Amino acid sequence: MQNEAERALAFETLAVRAGQRRTAEMEHAEPIFPTSSYVFENAAAAAARFAGEQPGNIYSRFTNPTVRTFEQRLAALEGAECCVATASGMSAIYATCAGLLKAGDHVVSSRSVFGSTTLLFTNYLSKFGIDTSFVALHDLDQWKQAIATETRLLFLETPSNPLTELADIRALADLAHVHGCLLVVDNCFCTPALQQPLELGADIVIHSATKYLDGQGRCLGGAVLGSADVVGQEVYGFLRTCGPTMSPFNAWVFLKGLETLALRMRAHSASALSLAEWLQEHASVTRVFYPGLASHPQHELAVRQQSGFGGIVSFEVRGGRDSAWNLIDSTRICSITANLGDTKTTITHPATTTHGRLTPEQRAQAGISDGLIRVAVGLENIDDLKADLARGLG
Repeated sequence: MQNEAERALAFETLAVRAGQRRTAEMEHAEPIFPTSSYVFENAAAAAARFAGEQPGNIYSRFTNPTVRTFEQRLAALEGAECCVATASGMSAIYATCAGLLKAGDHVVSSRSVFGSTTLLFTNYLSKFGIDTSFVALHDLDQWKQAIATETRLLFLETPSNPLTELADIRALADLAHVHGCLLVVDNCFCTPALQQPLELGADIVIHSATKYLDGQGRCLGGAVLGSADVVGQEVYGFLRTCGPTMSPFNAWVFLKGLETLALRMRAHSASALSLAEWLQEHASVTRVFYPGLASHPQHELAVRQQSGFGGIVSFEVRGGRDSAWNLIDSTRICSITANLGDTKTTITHPATTTHGRLTPEQRAQAGISDGLIRVAVGLENIDDLKADLARGLG
């Protein structure tokens, strides 16, 4: 939780300074604590720590100083009371569901979520008696109709992966709270540098720290943010017992990533908009998906609830999968990988990678066509990127 001094600081300052508590060595950079356990002054102190009567480190599965610094800094950036760091983005989603749901509960999820998230809901949570209904991300009426007496969570990504569809976070938060539900928003694409769902009424924010929070494709990690009661008790309780733990080294890497987050997100957004405008005019491209374009059906919503449009541009090419694969294989600068949020531009074919394990019907419902390509625009020169994509667009 932020202290009074930190609450007065700007985002960029918090990204560099928040959460750090120097040790007796008076180090300037944050240290890494690669230890599994901690020594107690005496048996009574150990008993008090384990009983929760005394704050402090116990065991690095759930208390580590480097991880705690990352949690506190990210919480400051999101405006959250509490953050729980996890081993990956997917483990953050699972920890949220496992910590807050029980057999007989119901989830309403956007249909436009990451493929593994869909499979988590349909193939695994269902084994434990938790049902999920999927709805169109931007259709508020479908959300209303899907909510049942047993509904506990509304889950969404906005912007969505890979079509950059948007949801009205404030409207969905109001809907969730009327029905006694929690609104969970995956903020991976925007990060708190461009969007802060908690300020718009969301209850929980999820991150894959692997993506933009790191920013250089080095480590896996995730995070869950929200209130001290919900995240700090229920989600943290699951992490403490079940152990989907972030490593201290990865937390240290993410801390370094957060320091440049605002700068990088502005640069990603500027280049992505330029690329989207260029693709929109190309004869081989039938459609471009990017919230920064005036042609995007939810452009006005993006302007209202985001301070930038992000680095993800998706587009459809004529000729289906063969044309899409040919374009991807023709690139020389873009990295053919399904990861995103890197300084290096990445390119992928969602229908056969990130959403490849979905059924054809599920892909069709999510709008994932065979001709769709997703580009996560990096920090290279934008003219070089356009020339790289032009090789396969001719």
